[in-house]
Amino acid sequence: MLSLVAATLALAGCSGQEKATAPASADLSKIDNVVVIFGENRSFDNLYGLFPGANGIANSLKQENYKQLDRTGRHAPAFLPPAWGGLTGPGVTPVITEEMTERLPNVPFQINDPGGFNLGVNVRTRDLVHRFYQNQMQIDDGRNDKFVAYSDAGALVMGYYDGSKLPLWQIAKQYTLADNFFMGGFGGSFFNHIRLVCACSPYYPHADKSPAKDKIAVVNPDGVSLKIAANSPKSDLQGPPKFVNDGALTPDFYAVNTMQPPYQPSGVAPAPGGDPRFADPNDPHTLPPQTQKHIGDMLDSRKVSWAWYSGAWDAALADRSLIYKFPKPNFQAHHQPFNYFKDMAPGTEERKEHLKDEKDFLAAIKAGNLPAVSFYKPQGNLNQHSGYANVYDGDKHIADIIHKLQQSPQWKHMLIVVTYDENGGYWDHVSPPKGDRWGPGSRIPAIIVSPYAKRGFVDHQFYDTTSILRFITKRWQLPELKGLVIRDEALKANNSPALGDLTHALDLSDKS
Repeated sequence: MLSLVAATLALAGCSGQEKATAPASADLSKIDNVVVIFGENRSFDNLYGLFPGANGIANSLKQENYKQLDRTGRHAPAFLPPAWGGLTGPGVTPVITEEMTERLPNVPFQINDPGGFNLGVNVRTRDLVHRFYQNQMQIDDGRNDKFVAYSDAGALVMGYYDGSKLPLWQIAKQYTLADNFFMGGFGGSFFNHIRLVCACSPYYPHADKSPAKDKIAVVNPDGVSLKIAANSPKSDLQGPPKFVNDGALTPDFYAVNTMQPPYQPSGVAPAPGGDPRFADPNDPHTLPPQTQKHIGDMLDSRKVSWAWYSGAWDAALADRSLIYKFPKPNFQAHHQPFNYFKDMAPGTEERKEHLKDEKDFLAAIKAGNLPAVSFYKPQGNLNQHSGYANVYDGDKHIADIIHKLQQSPQWKHMLIVVTYDENGGYWDHVSPPKGDRWGPGSRIPAIIVSPYAKRGFVDHQFYDTTSILRFITKRWQLPELKGLVIRDEALKANNSPALGDLTHALDLSDKS
């Protein structure tokens, strides 16, 4: 595993021993506002694999790591399996059927290649599986050679875009693109949103005696792979895998795949006759309120202002029919991490102060009164998630938000981090450094935008989602979250590189 990490870092133009150059605390005080924009479900290679100077598709072909193994693990087929169900889902034009994707060579392919499928960045592809155990099985101890084998989307896993015409690509060219930034946790959106705000893993006490008892996954003795069902196709050329029980909970009751918030807006309706502000606690999809410390608690302890802003938050609170309502706003209830925590329950002052709508975000940008730390989550149709959103609409939306932030009175002392919650099931060729039980997972894009960001810079420093928490903690000298310590200790124990805190992407010399 270490040799794979070292190889990919070397290709990126750095060594595993590279350390971020941490500026003095006085320098960090030049940053008054941190804005985190959290998109959806794209690996680095999927969007930025052709970015000049980045560790992208060309390097993957040199490594031969692109060769995907059959599920038997015995050989690399000459051809990929079809994209099961086709590249595009129902109601999407142009239609690329399953039959049209047969016999693709076992190499990455460009989705928007004019000489190939020519599916533009404004066209929705089908969705791909992106879950906790599958992500680890796909990574395959750092080889990244079983993404196809343990996906439900066949060849689509190996698809990528030429994103050079996208608005965020142009912003990345102006500022800093991080090409060695990984998901904070293995798997999907729910888990990685929680990791973003607490570097912790949600827990379901006594799950084996709860309404969610049937959601406990059946896992092999290795603890990282699901048990294959007896009726599963032996080869990935015959169809997607089947598992005995691909549940939301680990055998020791951590929630690692999507469960719903205990408070509205939630994908679970209130209990009949119960408090309309709550989700039915007896529904197996409802996660009990979480009590771990999160970054909001740490900010509050130092009286540092903060808020989580979400597209369509107010609308979804007023009308539950807008939750998961395709095509828009398609409010995603499991993308609201603070709504899982007990100290943010309905009726609390904390909730009123910190959980807000996108319109509040836009008003604060214009007025120049954003809190010190802002998290922004676009609504579903604008978050770039495969299956229900395309790449372009969300990319343009985020670029427009950045433009508004640049016009804000607070811009001169602002740091914007644009990243993605997870890879969405898409392949990436870079091996995640070995950390703790929870991650890091696959590589994802991250763009650092600020008057203090290095210009036209590709940052090869090792980061993951928790690097955002590290920067916030360092800037405001906050108490350290337990999960950050655990991750650091695990990386060190596994001889992995140390995690950066984003300061390597900054030039904090005098900008006046």
